[in-house]
Amino acid sequence: MAKRMILYAAGIVLLVVFSLALYAHFHPAQGVLVLEYHHIADRVDDPEGALVERYYVPTEDFAAQLDYLKAEGYETITMLDFSKAAKGKGTLPEKPVIVTFDDGYEDNYTQALPLLEERGMKGEIYVVTNFIGKKGYLTWDELRDMQQRGIEIGCHTADHLPLVGMSRAEQEDQVRLSKLLLEWNGIKTVFSFSYPNGSCNAEIAELLRDSNYLTAVTGDAGFNTFQTDPMFLQRVNIPRPRFGLTEFRLRILKAELFSIFGINQHLQH
Repeated sequence: MAKRMILYAAGIVLLVVFSLALYAHFHPAQGVLVLEYHHIADRVDDPEGALVERYYVPTEDFAAQLDYLKAEGYETITMLDFSKAAKGKGTLPEKPVIVTFDDGYEDNYTQALPLLEERGMKGEIYVVTNFIGKKGYLTWDELRDMQQRGIEIGCHTADHLPLVGMSRAEQEDQVRLSKLLLEWNGIKTVFSFSYPNGSCNAEIAELLRDSNYLTAVTGDAGFNTFQTDPMFLQRVNIPRPRFGLTEFRLRILKAELFSIFGINQHLQH
C-alpha cells in the first residue's frame, strides 16, 4: 500500500513538472538569463572539503552546460551590453545569457576561460579584491589577460562580507575602495557588482548607484528585462550537479516559471 502511494505521489509530481515545462515551452520567459558559478574544477581543493563541494562544477559538466546553451540558441553577453541596451545604446540577441563567476578563483582562468573561448562565449567575473593574488585566486596579470580575452570584470567587495548590518562607512569602503583598486590596477571602469551572500537592501542599492555602478546581481532566480531593477538583477545559481544536465535544465525552467508567474521578481517601481 505504501509503495503504491509513493508511486502515485511521484506520478503526480512528474505530471505537474511536465505540465509546467509544457506551459513554459509555449509561453517562454522573455529577457536575459544570468547564471551564477563559483569554481570550475574536477577536484575539490579546499580544506573544508564536502562543506564547499557544492561550489565546484566539474569541467565536463560545465562544458555540457555551455553546449546546451548554444544548442538552445543562447548567445553570451556582458552586463555592460545589457546596461547599454537598457539605455537604448545597443541591441541584444534573441536569447541572451550572462555567464558569471563569483569570488575570483584561479580555475576560472585555467579551466573556465578555455571552455568559453572554444565556443566563442563571453563571461563575467565578480572579484573580491583582497583575495587577488592569494593561493587559489586570480592574480592581477590573469585578471588583465581575461579582460583582454572578452571577460568583463565586476566587483564582489573587498572582503566578501555581508553588507547588511555594516555601518555606512564600512559599506562605502567595501563598495568604493574595491572598485577603485580594480581600476587603479588596469581594469576597465567597473560597472557591475555582486552582493556577497546575496545580502542587500534599498539603502545599499542606492550606495551602489551613488558609486557609479550600473548593475548588481542577487541570488534570486528569474529572467531579467528592462523592467527589472538593475540593482537587483535575477540570477540562477548553478551548483555541482547531482543529476547531470537534467538538473541544469530544471534550474533554468525554475527561473522561467518564476519570471512567468512573477515569483520574487525585482521589478522597478
